[in-house]
Amino acid sequence: MPQISRFFGIIIFMYFDDHNPPHFHAHYGDFKAVISIDNFALLEGKLPAKTLGLVIEWAVLHQEELMNNWRLMEASKPMLKIDPLQ
Repeated sequence: MPQISRFFGIIIFMYFDDHNPPHFHAHYGDFKAVISIDNFALLEGKLPAKTLGLVIEWAVLHQEELMNNWRLMEASKPMLKIDPLQ
């Protein structure tokens, strides 16, 4: 489970051989969520509202990089780190 970014205690992962639709995983303490790359919808899990807002803000800024990592993952190639939210 490669970690692709970390900011404000939030860890962003993408899993190799994961299922569609394109998405990423966000962990914050005991909270875990799966978020769509296409429309930033919460697909499963839960995050505190403020944390979810930060994750979505980050994802909007890095949507193209997230999709690129999804394509790399599908091709079984190493994913790239993505800059954290500042």
